Amino acid sequence: MAETVRVLFLDRDGTINEDTGSYVASREQFRLIDRAGEAVALAKSAGYGIVVVTNQAGIARGITTPEQVEDVNRYLNELLAAWGTAYDRCYYCPSHPAYPDPRYDRFGDCRKPATGMVDQAIADFLADGLVVDRESSFFIGDKAVDIECGFRAGLRPILVRTGHNEERLCIERGIIPEYVADNLYRAVTGHILV
Repeated sequence: MAETVRVLFLDRDGTINEDTGSYVASREQFRLIDRAGEAVALAKSAGYGIVVVTNQAGIARGITTPEQVEDVNRYLNELLAAWGTAYDRCYYCPSHPAYPDPRYDRFGDCRKPATGMVDQAIADFLADGLVVDRESSFFIGDKAVDIECGFRAGLRPILVRTGHNEERLCIERGIIPEYVADNLYRAVTGHILV
């Protein structure tokens, strides 16, 4: 019998780390948002799986490389180790419809708000004998595409005001998150673990 798990699906840039206004291509450009590491540790200790899902169109645009994105993602886990925690899985989408590239176009269904990365994570958990309880799982991000992806995937979406803080855009588009928090720490302590 498969075990059921709850998962926090987290956008990366603007949610976990500071959005620099450009693509984060190196460890030197990567800075955690205040208390983000603590938030991940609290959620993980409460039994949530942690999955990072991030659009990285800088790859298709030729600004970053897959190797750079993967190195930054490894660095994130190195930083999270300071809180005795780590993410469980990390997925990134290299494609962008405005920058066609045969190497990356096949990943178009993973670009948020499409649910490809979430679907892959859920399939990977299932392959390990774990069933993701979507109704008890959350999607946290700073953009309307994150909230829309969360809804499409049957997750509980939370918008954070860090990064792009697209609260107004969500309202204009009628994509209303379950909760709005000042940052990831407040999302975890003020809503998820309450």
